Amino acid sequence: MNLFAMGIVVLVGMAIAAQSSCTSEAEAKITPEKKELSKSELIARGQYLTTVSLCNDCHSPKVFGPHGMGLDSTKLFSGHPAGSPLPAFDKSALKPGSWILFSGDLTASVGPWGMSFAANLTPDSTTGIGAWSEETFIKTLRTGKHLGQEGGRPIMPPMPWEMVRNMTDEDLKAIYTYLQALPPVKNQVPAPIAPDEAAKMKM
Repeated sequence: MNLFAMGIVVLVGMAIAAQSSCTSEAEAKITPEKKELSKSELIARGQYLTTVSLCNDCHSPKVFGPHGMGLDSTKLFSGHPAGSPLPAFDKSALKPGSWILFSGDLTASVGPWGMSFAANLTPDSTTGIGAWSEETFIKTLRTGKHLGQEGGRPIMPPMPWEMVRNMTDEDLKAIYTYLQALPPVKNQVPAPIAPDEAAKMKM
């Protein structure tokens, strides 16, 4: 290879390197580094996500006023109220293919899985999720198992954990941070009732 040809090769190489450098800088400007959210920003994000995901529909007790049913703002995310009377239900709902039934405030439901109750998601350490770590919270929603434990009891319908599991870690972290910032409410939600046991209940 003569000197002229070598010079051409060097110039082409320099041009390619320069173009690659410019492309990398341009891409960096288009996709800037993600900024880590502050705690207040995480709380705001978590509140937004739980609102648009309709989490309050099942997990918050309701009050009834002149405009119908509304959320009880003093007990947000505290789950099915312990000791509240349950309406009578048609036991045929426990058979596959039948209707799924909800209590009047939507915090309890009946279906082929038996009877289930919306969980207390407030940071109360004994009846809510106050003792849960962020890792436990995320693992629970990823696996559909209570406390994220392998072999643990499943999260019962109608909780749509199969869809919630597709949220990003950042979104689930924001929801956890928001729930932990709520006022704790002591409310021991009943355990799920299996179909055969629910069929024996006297309403």
